[in-house]
Amino acid sequence: MSADTEKETTRGAGGAAGAVGAAAVADEEIRDAVPGGASGEGEGAGAKEPQPRSVRVVLFALMIAMLLAMLDNMIVGTAMPTIVGDLGGLEHLSWVVTAYTLATAASTPIWGKLGDLYGRKSVFMTSIVIFLIGSALSGMAQDMGQLIGFRALQGLGAGGLMVGVMAIIGDLIPPRERGKYQGMMAGVMALAMIAGPLVGGTITDHWGWRWSFYINLPLGVVALAAISVVLHLPKPSREARSARSIDYLGAALLTVGITAIVLVTTWGGTEYAWGSAVIMELAAIGVAALVGFLFVETRAAEPVMPLHIFRSRNFTLMSLIGFITGFVMFGAVLFLPLYQQSVQGASATNSGLLLLPMLGAMLAVSMVAGRVTTGSGRYKVFPLVGSVLMIVGLFLLAQMDTGTSRLTSGVFMAVLGSGMGCLMQITMLVAQNSVEMKDMGVASSTTTLSRTLGSSFGVAIMGALFNSRVQDVMAERAGALGSEVTEQSAQLDAASLAKLPVPAREAYQFAVSSGTHSAFLLGSVVAVLALVAAVFVKEVPLRGAGGPPVAGE
Repeated sequence: MSADTEKETTRGAGGAAGAVGAAAVADEEIRDAVPGGASGEGEGAGAKEPQPRSVRVVLFALMIAMLLAMLDNMIVGTAMPTIVGDLGGLEHLSWVVTAYTLATAASTPIWGKLGDLYGRKSVFMTSIVIFLIGSALSGMAQDMGQLIGFRALQGLGAGGLMVGVMAIIGDLIPPRERGKYQGMMAGVMALAMIAGPLVGGTITDHWGWRWSFYINLPLGVVALAAISVVLHLPKPSREARSARSIDYLGAALLTVGITAIVLVTTWGGTEYAWGSAVIMELAAIGVAALVGFLFVETRAAEPVMPLHIFRSRNFTLMSLIGFITGFVMFGAVLFLPLYQQSVQGASATNSGLLLLPMLGAMLAVSMVAGRVTTGSGRYKVFPLVGSVLMIVGLFLLAQMDTGTSRLTSGVFMAVLGSGMGCLMQITMLVAQNSVEMKDMGVASSTTTLSRTLGSSFGVAIMGALFNSRVQDVMAERAGALGSEVTEQSAQLDAASLAKLPVPAREAYQFAVSSGTHSAFLLGSVVAVLALVAAVFVKEVPLRGAGGPPVAGE
């Protein structure tokens, strides 16, 4: 075994031992089930199965919190037209989503570090409370300005939900056993994407748009109560907390850098031209802030994102793969329903169901990958196979045209979903296994942030390519009418599409298929980087609750 591999193995073993120690003090049931007993010693001791009821209750509460974070934007998106009709402020509509996204992305790494410093449970519960307060205030908003501000507060809390879920699971469950729960996480994601538009439409139609926010309250209270009563994790001592100062400058620079980058990817090509002064200034601010952040982190006593975690090859590679997975997945989620509605004539009402082949395959494969990883302790095959399937799936989707049937496109989506199922949770598992227990929070938040930034870049870059291609094709095939139709936006809703003359409508359908071809072809090229990264992943043993680690490479 090489020196690098030994170093990675030691780090992974230390993380598992820390996880055992954290779970061991949870309560009597957890002490009986987690190897090492109350002391956290004796890693080879056998674990009792099944998991105790208290652990299952905690996991159920964590899944609710994860669902809240992922479901919110999808529910609110469906209610947007009604919100604008009630509050007005159409010109500020995009900020309802942008404010939430910005606050979530910017706060993600800070929540992870706070959990490491002050204890996971209290910080996670704080994020839930902030999210619920933001939800309640958003539901009570009286104008668009108030709604935007309250959505930012809600997004601030949401930034801690995903990170808290991943980090607490990392505390409670050793890496070798953690694979079992991948299917649950992927299931929550699939449920949010499928059910979000349906639930949002139903709530808005029957209860009013304010209940799109109020619906979070009962779910959040259940999660909060369960975590408060059942979850018991060790907190750093008062002396340890006082000795670890917060890196305020690093946090501020990182927040500015992330905010600038997200605004560039959100506004570029839509609100402002890519070469406009606003976009250039934001890009310059973002680069300068991130360079300053790196400089500060090398000197901070307690950096908000310790750069030493990137010395682990696996952690760095998993962050890259997570970025590319986010790039691809959210690009697909954006363009597949648009293609199916515009070209294949599907109903926009059931837009979430249109993604079922992709999300169903992602869920099934993720469950299989989790079980295999738990049973064997091996995982390198999944990044490799997942990257290949992602490349092939995107290439197949790039071949769709105006004559492609729903069955064919569904098969192509299933191939892509299978690839993402191999990657979605393995990236988090391996990243957590690559750092020491004290860095579990920042590892979880950094991996989550990588995926979030990847989604922002994916939507922006693939969207810019799509819009450009649609407008060019419309100008070629429909002349002045085509240019007029897509002057404001290359994406038409069903009502606008139905009003077009038949020649213009057919030209638009051809243009959309050409645009999706270009977007997915670009995605397949970007996905090659994930395959290259997967080749260099080292299969460091995952420590298990039931015995010694499996031999590595």
